Amino acid sequence: MKTKALIISLKNTKLSKLERIILSKEKPWGVILFKRNIKSFNQIKNLTNEIRQLSNNKYFPILIDEEGMNVSRLNDLINHNISANFFGNLLKKNKDFSLKIFKHYIYSLSKLLNELGININTIPVLDVLKSHTNKIIGNRSFSKDKKIVKELGKFTIKYLHANKISGIIKHLPGHGSARSDSHKTLPKVSMSLKKLEKTDFYPFKFSNAKIGMTAHILYSKLDQKNPATLSKKIIKNIIRKKMKFKGILISDDISMKALKYDLLTNAKKSLEAGCNLVLYCSGNTSDNLKLIKSLPYIDNFTLKKTSEFYNFLR
Repeated sequence: MKTKALIISLKNTKLSKLERIILSKEKPWGVILFKRNIKSFNQIKNLTNEIRQLSNNKYFPILIDEEGMNVSRLNDLINHNISANFFGNLLKKNKDFSLKIFKHYIYSLSKLLNELGININTIPVLDVLKSHTNKIIGNRSFSKDKKIVKELGKFTIKYLHANKISGIIKHLPGHGSARSDSHKTLPKVSMSLKKLEKTDFYPFKFSNAKIGMTAHILYSKLDQKNPATLSKKIIKNIIRKKMKFKGILISDDISMKALKYDLLTNAKKSLEAGCNLVLYCSGNTSDNLKLIKSLPYIDNFTLKKTSEFYNFLR
């Protein structure tokens, strides 16, 4: 099972000739789908089937970011105009009722993803909402209450796993204190380790999620030079040691403007820092090819965790 340490993205609703070659010959770890790749239910099914045929792997990882409301790739096909924050607010009022509704919601969404051939959803967002949190997070966060964020995050993973869908906790080690949008610029957080541990880090600790995603944020008290995605200190000492995260760690999109280097350097530096996989979301086919030709095969740790992921899907 030799696969490259890269999750690629696609340009359109159908695979190009070069994308077919990349999937069949170059062996990316997975593919992430966006709205530009989605036209109809049958089209998505045909696309995911073709991806798996080309990869010669019926468990090939196919991801989507389907959070609902502000972040929905399927919102032209289904109507789940609901946010994580809705469930957080509901939990405050009636916990038992909230969890029943939330379970039903995740089960229904998972059933749809299974039918479409998608086996990874990049939820839950475990960032703790603050009064100054950038709107890019906003109602994607469950709550300002760290305990509610942790509890609903735990149930998200539990309910996804019960339906053979893997979740991705994000954005490690916490995006809630960032005032700017990492798609556009590098957010800088100057909070002390003690304060970060008390709030932002809390929901991520001891998660049994199979996959986690890093934040492109500079935590100046933890690493003055490197954002979390590129920081050996943060990945090793915070995410792996303090948070005890034992799953596959993927970078957030390496084409985001928070990272200052070129694509290939961003990718290599994230792997050197301790990310297991690189995520590329812009869908440029030539960049997909350049990255996959230049990046290494997955390491033994990622190989083991990938095998566990396949076994989980069986």
